Amino acid sequence: MFGYFGPEGTFTHQALLTLVGDGAQARPYATVAAALAAVRAGEVEASVVPIENSVEGGVPATLDYLGAPDQDPVNIIGEVLVDVSFELAGRPGSTLADVRAIITHPHAAAQCRSWIGEHLPDAAVTERGSTAGAALEVARPDSPFDAAICAPVARELYGLVTLASDIGDLSDAVTRFVLVARPGHLPARTGHDKTTLTAYMRQDRPGALLEILQQLAVRGVNMCRIESRPTKTAMGSYCFSIDMEGHIDDARMAEALVGLRRVCQDVVFLGSYPRADDRPQSVPADGTDAEYAAANAWLAGLRP
Repeated sequence: MFGYFGPEGTFTHQALLTLVGDGAQARPYATVAAALAAVRAGEVEASVVPIENSVEGGVPATLDYLGAPDQDPVNIIGEVLVDVSFELAGRPGSTLADVRAIITHPHAAAQCRSWIGEHLPDAAVTERGSTAGAALEVARPDSPFDAAICAPVARELYGLVTLASDIGDLSDAVTRFVLVARPGHLPARTGHDKTTLTAYMRQDRPGALLEILQQLAVRGVNMCRIESRPTKTAMGSYCFSIDMEGHIDDARMAEALVGLRRVCQDVVFLGSYPRADDRPQSVPADGTDAEYAAANAWLAGLRP
């Protein structure tokens, strides 16, 4: 059984189907926190949640509930990138000319405002619930709404037809979703991996962030993402959510993690896993496993 941030028919549901296949049993949860809590409680094998959007950046709820030090540990074991492509979907037999009332989620409405203004300037747009819920509403024969702005998976799920596709103002928007499980399964390194963690500063002082970044820079570890998040303990207290190129089994990454643990108050390791875009990580000439092994052998040779 797999969990996901629902409801059924959302982009997260689409991400789940991509990651685990159509035949897997799935259970939707109303919030990201609930989907992750289900993993920690053993209700599901793993859950899919959104973590990053190419337009909006990191998803705060996911970053906070993944990296909370007072929660049982979880690990990211996979990721997938989903194009955020919105459709205008209506009941079978309807056409674009029939659309007078549209329903969708507020975020979808905002991202499709320009298209609606150009092609359906007289249509009333109601913002409510989710894009999947909008599709379900339009599927009702007696619905007062003529069309929904939703994901293709929702249109298929509720038997609607496409009246217009790719109607979002940002045609290249992408959301990154992660598959989160309990510790115990660490994906093998592939040469195109990511490692994710949350680092908590030992003390708020000048150079504290620089000290964290130096642990990565001096070992040739490249960051893919870094975001500050409040620790929720006091005003001005922040931690850092970080994605890095590489795997915990890479010598340079292992040493970087040790360095971070040494200079930070706490480091919450959130997994090493294959990156969805298959891009190989950049490894400096002095950062290969062979170079680290040679340096360690040299050090060992200095001892009598």
